[in-house]
Amino acid sequence: MTTPTPVQPTQLPATVRTFLTAHVAGDADTAIRSFAPDAALVDEGKTFRGAREVLDFLRHAGGEFTYTTELVGAERTDDAHWVAVNRLEGDFPGGVVDLRYRFTLADDLITELIIAP
Repeated sequence: MTTPTPVQPTQLPATVRTFLTAHVAGDADTAIRSFAPDAALVDEGKTFRGAREVLDFLRHAGGEFTYTTELVGAERTDDAHWVAVNRLEGDFPGGVVDLRYRFTLADDLITELIIAP
């Protein structure tokens, strides 16, 4: 396994940056365009498969809370694997969390996204 290398957030692939910007803005319809049709997204141990399930997740994730998101770090493992670290602060239990968004890319699309602390 390759060791991740820290990079500047601006060095993340365009697909990842587009997704993150749209996701933070709550624009699920733009965010879903970054995903392959058969992509998988994992959050809180639950897997969402395919465009319909991923879009549903994006439309409703975190909707019960108010929070801010700040991109605080980024890593490159290899050409297909990237990590973005977002710090969320808000009215959810605990109030602050750093979430690692682990992306797998193929053909400039997200094929897998795992979101976890």
